[in-house]
Amino acid sequence: MAPSALTPTEEYHLSYKDLQSIDSNLGTTAYHGAGKAKELIGDALKSRVEAIDQDTCGVGEEDAFFVGDLGEVYRQHLRWKKNLGRVKPHYAVKCNPDPQVLRLLSELGTGFDCASKTEIEQVLKMGIDPSRIIYAQPCKTKSYVRYAAQAGVKQMTFDNADELYKTKQLFPDAELFLRILTDDSASLCRLSQKFGASLDTTAELLELAKTLELNVVGVAFHVGSGASDPKAFVKAVQDARFVFDQAADLGFNMHTLDVGGGFTGDQSFEPMAAVLSASLDAYFPPQVRIIGEPGRYYVATAFTIACHVIARRTVADATLGTTSYMLYLNDGVYGNFSSIIFDHQHPVPRVLKCGDDVLYDTGRSGYDTPSMIEYSIWGPTCDGIDVISSSCAFPETVNCGDWLYFEDMGAYTKCSATRFNGFSDTHDVVYVCSEPGASALLGL
Repeated sequence: MAPSALTPTEEYHLSYKDLQSIDSNLGTTAYHGAGKAKELIGDALKSRVEAIDQDTCGVGEEDAFFVGDLGEVYRQHLRWKKNLGRVKPHYAVKCNPDPQVLRLLSELGTGFDCASKTEIEQVLKMGIDPSRIIYAQPCKTKSYVRYAAQAGVKQMTFDNADELYKTKQLFPDAELFLRILTDDSASLCRLSQKFGASLDTTAELLELAKTLELNVVGVAFHVGSGASDPKAFVKAVQDARFVFDQAADLGFNMHTLDVGGGFTGDQSFEPMAAVLSASLDAYFPPQVRIIGEPGRYYVATAFTIACHVIARRTVADATLGTTSYMLYLNDGVYGNFSSIIFDHQHPVPRVLKCGDDVLYDTGRSGYDTPSMIEYSIWGPTCDGIDVISSSCAFPETVNCGDWLYFEDMGAYTKCSATRFNGFSDTHDVVYVCSEPGASALLGL
């Protein structure tokens, strides 16, 4: 894509204004790319695993790796625009700071939700204007606030008095969002236990901000990561309207509502988006700017991981007369499967390569089926909790040296991998792109 003559800020606003026509030119077949994605992902997986000889390869060449489909990220963006056109997405970098994902979303005109100095720095180094970043961390390290001030990242959240005093000292020109408490009981990962001011404290916080001559420009909330109850958004929007009115009574000119994240990319998105859109229209006039912080929504389904079977144990039960197997992979819950512990995910194992046969997308694993072979799937560390699946079944006899794969591994996986036991926390990503619109934006 040819460089724009506009400034980054102008380009950002232009992309929101004209993205409809841009997408009509570049992405007319966006919703027809899912089938193409399977083919591209399968070819990438096959090419990689068939090139690896476990008996002669160098150290680490057989490590687990990802295949990332940037076309899926693009499709999710168009889906967002179709269903939540009023809400300008600010991608939650913490979910997956993959550089190619960030690059694509930057070209699509999104903003970015950053929670640390490192995340802010990564986005700014891409040439993103600081006006496209919200520092959505209510309890910030002082040196990080100084960094944000020096970098010109003005938008930031708060939910307590100490944060206001800190902002007054370090960044009095910041544009502040008061984060309020919400009901996140129906979400995968609850955040209300840690962040959010209750409604019986918001007036006091706003009065303190007024006394300190700070600029409170909006309200923020978050119904929890992986939310499943649309009613949570309705109540949160109503509460935000209440705080907007409190601020107006004190003389604040509130102009932005941040509806946070919590969006999933499954079939629940459309009905949830419909409820949120109706609530926004009911309580906030068109001149109020609405932003959101989707993370897993964009990337969860865009990444597939392939793992090598490094060992196998036979488990014979003489009493029952059964035989099952323990498979040990070169990745586990201390690595890219940390989502099992931290994000309550349940990755589904599937056979990728068995002997000389590549079996991607040729069948699905079954459970409690007599004709199947029973397995449990374990990670490589010397910790007993490092279990990926305590029980699964395949029709194939999986041996040491074979490969498994797991779909929907783009959210809260590689970003929270550790080096525990000396294993790597970095893994290759093979990129494919199943959408011509995304390819055009990235110059692929």
